[in-house]
Amino acid sequence: MKHFIIIALVSLAFMSCTKKYQHLENTDEDYAIIPKPLVLEPQTGRFLVDASTTIVGDETLSNEGNFLAELLSMTLGTNIQFSLQNAKGDIVLEIDPAIENEEGYELYVDYDKIRISGKNSTGVFYGIQTLRQLIPLANGAAADDGKELTIPAVVIKDHPQFVYRGMHLDVARHFFPVAFVKKYIDLIAMHKMNTFHWHLTEDQGWRIEIKKYPKLTEIGAIRKETVIEKNFDPYIADGIPYGGFYTQEEIKDVVAYAQTKHVTIIPEIDLPGHSRAAIAAYPELGNTGEQYEVATTWGVFEEIYAPTETTFNFLEDVLTEVMALFPSEYIHIGGDEAPKKQWEESRYAQELMKKEGLKDEDELQSYFIKRVEKFVNSKGRKIIGWDEIIEGGLAPNAAVMFWRSWTGEDEIIEAAKNGHNIIMTPASHVYFDAYQVPEEDHAKEKFAIGGFTSVEKVYGLNIIPEALPEEFHKYILGAQANLWSEYIKTSEHAEYMVLPRMTALSEVVWSSEEQKDWSDFKVRLDKMREQYDALGLNYAKHVFESE
Repeated sequence: MKHFIIIALVSLAFMSCTKKYQHLENTDEDYAIIPKPLVLEPQTGRFLVDASTTIVGDETLSNEGNFLAELLSMTLGTNIQFSLQNAKGDIVLEIDPAIENEEGYELYVDYDKIRISGKNSTGVFYGIQTLRQLIPLANGAAADDGKELTIPAVVIKDHPQFVYRGMHLDVARHFFPVAFVKKYIDLIAMHKMNTFHWHLTEDQGWRIEIKKYPKLTEIGAIRKETVIEKNFDPYIADGIPYGGFYTQEEIKDVVAYAQTKHVTIIPEIDLPGHSRAAIAAYPELGNTGEQYEVATTWGVFEEIYAPTETTFNFLEDVLTEVMALFPSEYIHIGGDEAPKKQWEESRYAQELMKKEGLKDEDELQSYFIKRVEKFVNSKGRKIIGWDEIIEGGLAPNAAVMFWRSWTGEDEIIEAAKNGHNIIMTPASHVYFDAYQVPEEDHAKEKFAIGGFTSVEKVYGLNIIPEALPEEFHKYILGAQANLWSEYIKTSEHAEYMVLPRMTALSEVVWSSEEQKDWSDFKVRLDKMREQYDALGLNYAKHVFESE
């Protein structure tokens, strides 16, 4: 009897404590969420998070439950755990098959209960990312002593507009450590984006261990020096050897980490151009047989793979090891900026063109890409390439990333009408290696490649061409921003270049076009700074002064 009385008294005390939050009023600032949810209905009341808060869900949501427990523990400064049980909990995570969208979620916050439902674990994860933004200074700043941590009551029903929401990182021009790659994946996940395009090979460095070809990393991963800024002519370099690569074990670790964040990694192995580092390691892959050095400057180089059986065998071996590491549906094969001069001067290339009935070198590139595609398809995968792969004839099952803003919409429309999946990544709007301020203010930022891409311009990206008939809209999978690293030498600089522009893109690829409102977004973006600061992120603070 005594125990019953004690339990009853504790229950009454808890009810009294929670009820004081039942009628608290909230403000618009409490709901400054990016990307903007499809349905958001503010409610009265606030949910108190304290040491007694419990999170429950079934075993399939252990990853998501432990992620939320870690977020709340770091914010509150105390230990909160996720429990595998059917008993009642304060925060309940659950799978709801009735939710239609594969990445959709529903979030209900009341003064005494939080429920996050998803079509699957991915939806639950995105619901947690939304809850994260409702928590004051979520993840990284413990609540002040004596200050209660409360979450505003709300009903949110949400799902993304596009299935592909990506960020690219070039680790070939400058190499970034595993710790930063994981942090980059964290940023992708925080913004409800789902794809990490990992650009692993280039003229200036080969960054992935291939066990069958050790010289790719012994030679191809190291350049003797690096040009200083844009001192090409006269050439001025730093005289410092530069290199680095990821072991296969490191890559496995990163892939596994990304999976816990519901991020798919698409590796890029560039071909037939941007391949000088590989040819420097194995000269027989080139058209001349000459011994080249790994490039020390930036730009487009004449050295491209020879269209020989030696090259195709090499690429099949490389891609076999790559596909064993990356479970992604797509493998990116580049296909961009491949000068044809060496093919024009190659007796073998010209004989091959004659044998195969190819009218020009563009068709030879198409032949090259189709050979690679046939092999990748035979392994149950698909290729994706930059829009140059259209030249000479597009490979049958290839997806296309459109980056050349100046080519117009005709090629995009034609590719979509022919049933090719498309990702929009126009240099005009989502090349994040450009300055974040106009030319007169370039001195405010570190040296960059040039140009000016503002947060507002990113937000103004229209992913679906206006002239594309509606029945072909389904082939526009989404969009991606690219971070090329010629002039980005450090992790801190890379972080700076993507924030806050990445935040703008996250709303473009998630929220509906009808929801987009630049003035409203600016208000919510200013609130997002609290998240940046709580996480200790390096972002372009001066952008907030000018936007």
